[in-house]
Amino acid sequence: MTTIDSTRLLSRSVPFSPPNITEEEIAEVVDSLRSDWITTGPKTRKFEQEFAACVQAPAALAMNSCTAGLHVALATLGVGRGDKVLTTPMTFAASVNVIEHVGATPVLCDVEPDTLNIDPGEIEKKLTPDVEAIVVVHYAGHPVDLDPILEMARAHDIAVVEDAAHAMPAAINGKPIGSHGNLTAFSFYATKNITTCEGGMLTGDPALLERARVLHLHGMSKDAARRYEKGGNWRYDILAPGFKYNMTDVAAAMGRVQLRRMDEFQQRRLEIVARYDEAFSQLPEVEIPTVRDGVQSAHHLYVLRLETERLRISRDDFVLALADLGVTASVHFIPVHVHPFYRDTYGYQPEDFPVAWNAFMRMLSLPLYSRMQDADVEHVVAAVEQVVRGHRR
Repeated sequence: MTTIDSTRLLSRSVPFSPPNITEEEIAEVVDSLRSDWITTGPKTRKFEQEFAACVQAPAALAMNSCTAGLHVALATLGVGRGDKVLTTPMTFAASVNVIEHVGATPVLCDVEPDTLNIDPGEIEKKLTPDVEAIVVVHYAGHPVDLDPILEMARAHDIAVVEDAAHAMPAAINGKPIGSHGNLTAFSFYATKNITTCEGGMLTGDPALLERARVLHLHGMSKDAARRYEKGGNWRYDILAPGFKYNMTDVAAAMGRVQLRRMDEFQQRRLEIVARYDEAFSQLPEVEIPTVRDGVQSAHHLYVLRLETERLRISRDDFVLALADLGVTASVHFIPVHVHPFYRDTYGYQPEDFPVAWNAFMRMLSLPLYSRMQDADVEHVVAAVEQVVRGHRR
């Protein structure tokens, strides 16, 4: 183990997850700004096609966020008032908020102890005739065990929607997330593995995505690019009370370059994760993330779980101690069922989902991003080792 001295503290600070943007992305954005088209147009269409090819999806629809993609997915499937939707408490609130937005009732299912993904066994316990959909979340980049969930969904004639905000590029037995035929929403938020600043993508069956395309832009029969292209017509119809969820060509320009750099980004994440695993597997005071056989994780987050019985420090104080050593850590996530709205609306207690609650009380996410230098990685390793050494029982 190494010790961080005061000189290093003053000279290095490791942020949590800054984006990796080069002159190539900047040039593409500038090209869009200098063109005649900055909102949804030709670059957005190209980004959709390239993204669909990358994840082997039948089709793709660019959105202004992953949340928008999830909302449109449920609306496209006709999920609404009187319906129930099964999902996980171990996610950002957006995954569950969209269920409320369409008027349905979220029903939470606890997670698996190793991956922290939704537990298929818990889903089976909560299947009732009024369940219309299951929203699975590929937590931290590790794919959900889809096979048993899809089997249950087929048996009960219910839809599966994938929240793949963390899952670019993840795969199960070589099959990319996004290629399983379900409506699947990806995120390009600033901290994600690829970014468009804000943005997302919805993939799935082309017929469903045509309905989603109408809903994602005011319910219009055709967007501006189609109306004003050569041979187009200004007239349009409102086919449904839709939303304002479209991506701009400025964002798509950035996204197309980021997509081309995806392999580079993922290789660097794998190198960082390997170094973290090597170092932290030697510390009995922490539990490193699980990656199951046959799984390619996107490694969006590196989540340590503290073995609190071996330490004289709480998770919150551990995060503060890392900050004092120049390392920005975070926590992903506060379980949905303890947020005031969901707690008060549905009468949840923290222990109602014991696996999720126990994990939350012990977890913290370390810096992990593709432009991280070796010296940054070693600084994080040394900081964690130093906090553990100073507070072990």
